[in-house]
Amino acid sequence: MLSEIGQVEAIFRYPVKSMAGERLELANLGWHGLEGDRRLAFRRVGDRSGFPWLSASKLPGLLLFAPQPRGDGVQGELPTHIRTPEGLDLPAFGEDLAAEVGRCYGASVEMMQLRHGIFDEATISVIAIDTVREIARLAGVSPDVRRFRPNLLVRLLRPSPFQEDEWLGGVLSFGDGEDAPAVAVTMRDVRCSMVNFDPDSARPTPEMLKAVVRANQNNAGIYGAVTRVGRLAVGQTVYLSAASGKRAEA
Repeated sequence: MLSEIGQVEAIFRYPVKSMAGERLELANLGWHGLEGDRRLAFRRVGDRSGFPWLSASKLPGLLLFAPQPRGDGVQGELPTHIRTPEGLDLPAFGEDLAAEVGRCYGASVEMMQLRHGIFDEATISVIAIDTVREIARLAGVSPDVRRFRPNLLVRLLRPSPFQEDEWLGGVLSFGDGEDAPAVAVTMRDVRCSMVNFDPDSARPTPEMLKAVVRANQNNAGIYGAVTRVGRLAVGQTVYLSAASGKRAEA
């Protein structure tokens, strides 16, 4: 059964893992997530673990580096420069940027490009406005969706926090028509310390993660796998095709 559950409120892409994101009006959804999303990341030189990528959980200040979009506005193209917290625009693959990030981290790093992206769990993430607001209320801070780093922010027809948990096993589709892009909801988004860091200052607010744990067993939002590619746009209607045996409530 297909039910309307809300609309796309915002779209976000993060060209470089753990750096500042971009808010978009339109985006192409491919088999490996949004075009241009998390295609670049800094690798910790000499790290032989299964996850050598430098993230804001290890260097919160990484959030203050901002990838600069190409001037020609080509969708999905990777940034050529990164703006440092001091306001310098440095080439993304240049030695100066790697040296600056390495200095902040305290060890050598190098920029890497992966064709299909560098993701922690899945290629697409979704969260509802009400979930963000409830967690912020419990933590006593202003609601800021950027703390949660989703790809899609949804405004619900039936406002209630953590409603995303009910989508597990279902399929979200965006827009009308048989060719509308779609995402199978595969798992809840188990949160880490990333939600604690203010996107504008990188200062920690431990109350954020504590609130997620207390309110919903450390889950906020969902991860999904792309089942139909297409064009995403702010304002699109969001539909849920519930898993077998479940009924979606509008």
